[in-house]
Amino acid sequence: MLTVRGQLLALAAFLISITGFTTISYGHALQPGYFELQLVDTELYSILWKKPASRGKPMAISAVLPKNCDQAQPPQSVWDGMAYLARWSTHCAGGLEGGLIRIDGLDQTSTDVLVRFDFTDGTAESRRLTPGDSSFTIPAIPSQFDVIRTYLVLGFKHILEGIDHLTFVLALLILVKGVRRLVVTVTAFTLAHSLTLAGATLGLVRVPGPPVEAAIALSIMFVASEIMHSRSGNPGLTEKYPWVVAFIFGLLHGFGFAGALAQIGLPHSSIPTALLFFNVGVEIGQLFFIGCVFSIITLGKSIIGRLSMPKTGWISIMPPYIIGSAAAFWTIQRLVSF
Repeated sequence: MLTVRGQLLALAAFLISITGFTTISYGHALQPGYFELQLVDTELYSILWKKPASRGKPMAISAVLPKNCDQAQPPQSVWDGMAYLARWSTHCAGGLEGGLIRIDGLDQTSTDVLVRFDFTDGTAESRRLTPGDSSFTIPAIPSQFDVIRTYLVLGFKHILEGIDHLTFVLALLILVKGVRRLVVTVTAFTLAHSLTLAGATLGLVRVPGPPVEAAIALSIMFVASEIMHSRSGNPGLTEKYPWVVAFIFGLLHGFGFAGALAQIGLPHSSIPTALLFFNVGVEIGQLFFIGCVFSIITLGKSIIGRLSMPKTGWISIMPPYIIGSAAAFWTIQRLVSF
């Protein structure tokens, strides 16, 4: 018979996996935008404007340059399979410092836009614009605090939007019994993906993105099968040595985080700071997710206890099948996209 904790974890597995299918079904409609102003020559900037898709069309947002920049209309955006891209060049007399950048129409959406820009000395910085804060003035000098704030939030948001990473963590929560073993397992996972995130971001290790994403999905399928073995009374490798499996697969997940960070880019003058706080943001998001799961379990136990609900055992079969099915779908989808 399944415990209340097991029933609630099974329910969480169902909800998060259904969310994963829904996210994939709707594509990348809620992906953040990206606006880059890269210094090419004195006062000449190359611009990349990545506009998210909404119902098969470019989202109704537009990037507005500082007043001292040429205000020529950008070229027509081109769909690249992920977003609508436009590239052009502009001349900004005196550089970008002190200029106002804003994203018109962002306040009418539910997405964010990351703005990455170069100072006149070639150093770079990034800012995250949201529907409630859709403009900013470029400072005269780079700000370490702004780098910390931007990349901390990006890391936190990335892990909470990474349904596959959260599914893997949830599978570990279902399989690993005991607080001490769970803490050691999560620590091993954290250490491993921190190592590969740093190594890949700094260019020390290079692994193609699509195979990594497919392997991440396979890692979730593996842990789902381990849950099945455990339910049938045949504990597998993950249940016996969860920290070993978590560490090995954590290395894979770190490459996945690095791929996302590579799309964002790092400010050249603050690479260690940005990398550190992106990783810290990922860890805070992961701990937040774990805390939410156990808060739901605590609340659920209280409700079930008051209502004297029966502890049914059939639901114990649901988590591995749901998680495994979602992971199999992701694997096929990612293999096809090679």
